[in-house]
Amino acid sequence: MIVEPLLKPYFIRKLRIAIIGTRGIPNQYGGFEQVAAYLGQGLVETGHEVTVYNPHNHRYQEKEWNGVQIVHCYEPGYLGSIGQFVYDLNCILDARKKQFDVWLMLGYTSSSIWGSLFPAGTAIVTNMDGLEWKRSKYSAMVKQFLRFAEKLAVRYSDFLVADSTVIQSYLQQRHAVTSSYIAYGATPINEVDVKWLDAFDVKPGEYFLALARMEPENNIAMLLEGFLKAGTDKKMLVIGNLQTGFGQKMIQRFGSAPGILFHSAEYDMAKLDALRFHASLYFHGHSCGGTNPSLLEAMASMALVAAHDNPFNRAVLGSDAFYFSSADDISQLMNETINHKWAASIKENNILKIQTRYCWSNIVGAYEKLLLDSCQVMQQCETYYV
Repeated sequence: MIVEPLLKPYFIRKLRIAIIGTRGIPNQYGGFEQVAAYLGQGLVETGHEVTVYNPHNHRYQEKEWNGVQIVHCYEPGYLGSIGQFVYDLNCILDARKKQFDVWLMLGYTSSSIWGSLFPAGTAIVTNMDGLEWKRSKYSAMVKQFLRFAEKLAVRYSDFLVADSTVIQSYLQQRHAVTSSYIAYGATPINEVDVKWLDAFDVKPGEYFLALARMEPENNIAMLLEGFLKAGTDKKMLVIGNLQTGFGQKMIQRFGSAPGILFHSAEYDMAKLDALRFHASLYFHGHSCGGTNPSLLEAMASMALVAAHDNPFNRAVLGSDAFYFSSADDISQLMNETINHKWAASIKENNILKIQTRYCWSNIVGAYEKLLLDSCQVMQQCETYYV
């Protein structure tokens, strides 16, 4: 059942919130994990009790992180992708035992099939992520399943969150449901230390940067092909999870090419901020999904952004970026936009977006209001869940 958020005032009260569907905090994986960390801590600071579910083998084994309660649930990694479904089931079964006011589900891919187990009377709020079924890494059969999972998420959720206006419009058109638009946040950098570049074998202004999970839809191959076509003396630094099958393919194909540097995934924000700030161009190759957290962080780091040309990226960047859709575009950007006359104003405009539209205090506040509204609605509608 999808219900409309309340428009009338509500009474502030302390909520018990479960955040389910991530690879755990502190972040060592990706966007949803970054959201869970910032949002969990922010909601705790505003007076709520927050629990985040982590896999049993997460590097962080404590039961609390910055005031956020951590529950570790077993994930059978040896089962591959199926292990994610088992992990979500274990999280859901554990959360059912606790008296949470609201569950915030980050994504639906492997959790919506367990929707019949969602507890009656608890508000279920689902962040619908991007259009998962469009990702090129998936087979036709998997894409069909993801469309089915998307329908289940809509069916079993009480409230939906879209992190992009593009996703919000899609949900309305495809499923005839309303959703709350809440993006992600970032924090403008105060300072960067050039010393961090030494560990990556790059120098300020002498390299291009791509920071992404090694997946086909992030257009890593296109970026590297464009770099080789450009014939530049600069380096191309690619940071991501190199142990994946696709990551290994990229290393085999481009690892010996001159100027191309691969580095394993990095989560130290001081290092990442310095790398983004000092890059000649930051290439954001993501072609699927909504508002991507790594893009916001690049903007907050005052990086000069070149983004894959698609509605999701344009919704965030507008005219404050360079765009590409082919290796030839990338090659041209690398040779022609380094000293672009509008570079300074582009960076300033993106920082302003972060300060006004994508700041974490606004994002936490928007989520807090939605979660409070959702709980008040569920209390009024509880007779429907007997």
